[in-house]
Amino acid sequence: MSTQGGSALERVRGLVREVAKFGAVGGLGVLVNLGVFNLIRHTTDLQVVRASVIATVVAIATNYLGFRYYAYRDRAQNGRTREMALFAGFSAIGLVIENGVLYTATYGFGWDGPLASNVFKFIGIGTATVFRFWSYRTWVFKALPPVAPPVATATATATEPMPDPAPATRPERRPEPLPEPEPANN
Repeated sequence: MSTQGGSALERVRGLVREVAKFGAVGGLGVLVNLGVFNLIRHTTDLQVVRASVIATVVAIATNYLGFRYYAYRDRAQNGRTREMALFAGFSAIGLVIENGVLYTATYGFGWDGPLASNVFKFIGIGTATVFRFWSYRTWVFKALPPVAPPVATATATATEPMPDPAPATRPERRPEPLPEPEPANN
């Protein structure tokens, strides 16, 4: 959705649309992430960071589908294997950022209550989202090159008159001789 040409206003509008779509998919991912995290925390005895890693992986899978088929559906779609590998790599870095914040709060400062876990999980998601937005739009879902306007009609404007076409020249033709009249039979 990134427009490389055009006015600054067009580029800003394109970026705003991109951020809005990224935010819609990301918002769904946050709900999935926090929902799975809290479900695991309340139904199992897994430690907080392990539960968070599982929830993050589920959210990453959900987000890929949303990004590929909604937010970045107009981006280049060739090289799907490369795209998925880059998405997985950058998502793994985001996973480390997100869960590093939670790990630091839980094991570094001892903030392990349900409210504290959710607050620091949310802060970790926010921090990782900034990184993910930059990396996904820059490396994973690359913008298509701008489309060049048609040569003849797009270059003329309303104030510039179209040049008159050159008169068509006809090849010179020799007239064919008329047939001779037939002699009369009297």
